[in-house]
Amino acid sequence: MMLDRIPKEELQGALEIVKTLRGRGFQALFAGGAVRDLLIGRPVKDIDIATSAAPDEVEQIFPRTVAVGKAFGVIRVLIGGRGYEVATFRADLGYKDGRRPSGVRFVEDREDAMRRDFTVNALFLDPVDEEVIDFVGGRADLDAGIIRAVGEPDLRFQEDRLRIMRAVRFAVELGFRLDSRTSEAIRNHAGSILCISWERIRDELLKILASPSPHAGLDLMTDYGLLEQVLPEVEAMKGVEQPPQFHPEGDVYTHTRLMLKISGGGLDPVLAMGILLHDVGKPGSFKVRERIRFDGHAELGAKIAERICARLRISGHATRRIVSLVREHLRFIPVREMRESTLKRFIRMDDFKDHLELHRLDCLASHGNLENYEFCREMLEKFSSEEVKPAPLISGKDLIEMGFDPGPRFAEILERVEDLQLEGSLTGRQEALEFVRREFVAH
Repeated sequence: MMLDRIPKEELQGALEIVKTLRGRGFQALFAGGAVRDLLIGRPVKDIDIATSAAPDEVEQIFPRTVAVGKAFGVIRVLIGGRGYEVATFRADLGYKDGRRPSGVRFVEDREDAMRRDFTVNALFLDPVDEEVIDFVGGRADLDAGIIRAVGEPDLRFQEDRLRIMRAVRFAVELGFRLDSRTSEAIRNHAGSILCISWERIRDELLKILASPSPHAGLDLMTDYGLLEQVLPEVEAMKGVEQPPQFHPEGDVYTHTRLMLKISGGGLDPVLAMGILLHDVGKPGSFKVRERIRFDGHAELGAKIAERICARLRISGHATRRIVSLVREHLRFIPVREMRESTLKRFIRMDDFKDHLELHRLDCLASHGNLENYEFCREMLEKFSSEEVKPAPLISGKDLIEMGFDPGPRFAEILERVEDLQLEGSLTGRQEALEFVRREFVAH
């Protein structure tokens, strides 16, 4: 049976809501993405329910509800520790800001389907009879692998500009193509995408980059004129030449796109952003001396990446990780010449596996030499976590007891002691204390 593909716990609550509403004389159906995913065999994460019951009636029927969007007909019903969005069939009363309707009126199921974004998202499912209800040709588009706007594409994108990005996201997530009229409308409206909040743009962009085909997402964003609107710094990488002896693949943008392609998709969004932005400093540092050079591009790129993350309202934690991926990506070049203490500090860096994966893709999308990558993998296996980050032999308290005044010099002394500890020259507390007495004079 079709519903067997849905996790039992998720399905039980949704069926209870549908049957309860029907028992009160209302129509109730599964709607939207859950139906789409069920029909193409994708995992169903959340089940939304569409109903003829008005929001007030939904609140009266179910004891535990949250009015998450009551003005737009949406009530969240809580059952068995899970929440389900229950939306009254509605039509929108016009859009003033290119983002959300100014109001709604409650309608029948057919009219509700006609106001949705894409045909593959406008399907209903009767979960009792397991019957698909299709007013817009969505099932045929699912079978053909097509993303098509419901009704008139220009009108759909005028209503909500975010649908421009969502069209690209669904295409790369599902591996579908966009129909010609929908594509033309996206090109016509791409210049208006920035009327949408950066938070909403960010969410769609990160889903595109985390999709099975992030490089295809970049291609579509470029083709439709979206990349220059959303990420002009990435657009600027196009046509920036690189030294062919290191980058036979082509310019900076071509290299970056190839990294995303080689990755195979399904990336953590932070790593995907790190890949996308790792060379974003190259256009601003391009110079030709004895050859093409990009001196300081990692540091410049880190600053640009931080600005981009701020614009996209990316969280502080994720921003720090992305900026680190950009700033540190060249540190793999001298890795085999590093002192043991420097190497151990390097490989204990936060999220080092993400740094290592970015380096692997960087190599594969350029010269193809993975010697430094393999060396780091060997070192990760060779050193235990205790060897890479051992417990300190001495502390600042010890230095105070030895007569040192607290201040910047503490860090210098403790770092020098840790260097020797990491290299195996100091192995015990007393030995470390004797080293400090011998090498440093207390003030």
